[in-house]
Amino acid sequence: MTDEPSRNEARTLTDLQATRLDYARRELESARAADLSQLSPSGLIFLITQLIHRFDDALAVTAEVFGRPQPDAPEPRNNH
Repeated sequence: MTDEPSRNEARTLTDLQATRLDYARRELESARAADLSQLSPSGLIFLITQLIHRFDDALAVTAEVFGRPQPDAPEPRNNH
């Protein structure tokens, strides 16, 4: 660690970015509160898929704010 100030300045989020992060945060809180033992296998897959999309969107907001390019997301696998 150095005594140099961070190169990543604090930046204000746009309303859209803040909303996207808030949505992701609420989805995560909802998933944490869910009784996963009561979900069917397809319900679990749906929940995981939702969380993956929210996490990807949160990373995209981070990339927008800090100006870092985000790699393309891999195509979802089809197990059928």
